[in-house]
Amino acid sequence: MTPALAAAPPAVVTGLGVIAPNGTGTEEYWRAMLRGESGIGRITRFDPSPYAATLAGEVKGFEPKKHLPNRLLPQTDPMTRLALVAAEEALADADLDPRQLPEYAAGVVTAASGGGFEFGQRELEALWSRGGDHVSAYQSFAWFYPVNSGQISIRHGMRGPGGALVAEQAGGLDAVAKARRHVRDGTSMMVTGGVDGALCPWGWLCQTRSGGLSPHADPRRAYLPFSTHASGYVPGEGGAMLVLEDAHSAAERGAVHVYGGIAGYAATFDPRPGSGRPPGLRRAIQLALADAALSADAIDVVFADAMGLPEADAVEAKALADEFGPRGVPVTAPKTMTGRLLAGGASLDLATALLSLRDQVIPPTVNVHDRATPHALDLVTGGPRAAELNCALVLARGHGGFNSAMVVRRTA
Repeated sequence: MTPALAAAPPAVVTGLGVIAPNGTGTEEYWRAMLRGESGIGRITRFDPSPYAATLAGEVKGFEPKKHLPNRLLPQTDPMTRLALVAAEEALADADLDPRQLPEYAAGVVTAASGGGFEFGQRELEALWSRGGDHVSAYQSFAWFYPVNSGQISIRHGMRGPGGALVAEQAGGLDAVAKARRHVRDGTSMMVTGGVDGALCPWGWLCQTRSGGLSPHADPRRAYLPFSTHASGYVPGEGGAMLVLEDAHSAAERGAVHVYGGIAGYAATFDPRPGSGRPPGLRRAIQLALADAALSADAIDVVFADAMGLPEADAVEAKALADEFGPRGVPVTAPKTMTGRLLAGGASLDLATALLSLRDQVIPPTVNVHDRATPHALDLVTGGPRAAELNCALVLARGHGGFNSAMVVRRTA
């Protein structure tokens, strides 16, 4: 075992699979990030004109038939197809075939928000227009929250621990944390993360009713977190899958990549509105640092939740300034190039943080020129910033009061 891996946290990331609005595949996505290339545009899947918001981060040019067997297509929602492709890339990146492992040595935990909306919409249309005999039997599972975990485990013969976490954006970190627990308990390898999306009229209606979506039609003005012009966020589809392994097992098999270790994690819940108690985000940060046995000054960059709503941004900026000091740590929100990807967003941020540790560069927050809290946040804008990076903090919040924080640490 190398000295670097000997000092690594028990669970390390050895494979990444990314599918995002600005890139299919990890390296294509990462190059787009460093170029500041956005994947946000007007929705093309359906006519968004009647709705309050018209922009989204769509995964473009994705042809499922090129990646998946025909038998899977009638039984899967688009977000499951994306998840299957991301998982396959992550396993290939890790140079692992779960079927070659002992029967229960590999498992899957993913994050979800609302399940397979597009599949469900189509079957509801069939039910009400043609009757129950025309509803697909696959509806019984294609819409369901754990469907991505199930399909990935079946496709790759992974019969170890399985599950799904539902906490909207925060779920993307919660799933990785649960996978880390399974690795700590003795499971050799876990596929984990989140890939999500609901870009169909039914899913879009639900998202617009949240009241959080930006009404702007110009992609350069729509999603501006921590800006004086913040007016909401832009949703998207996609996410990232990660292969998580025990550090010793990864070293023994000579893992090709060790992107970093999951050093710390915590989740909290916001108090009831009007209770007078403070939001839970800062406490999540503190608990994650404690779990990692690190102090605040060990964090070299923060990947912010960056909701894009003035009040939520102010809460996050205050939590960061209180914990790290005013402008005490670089903060970035590269999701300004993809949109917020429901349960896939935080997993994608986690993958991005690991790539930042690998290449020692922070991707930028795009389109933000007039900062609302320049005295509080050192927001990385204008282009990528080279930096010495050993530890990164990733934050995520979900509708309803979920807060999650995860610390990742460089291992080489």
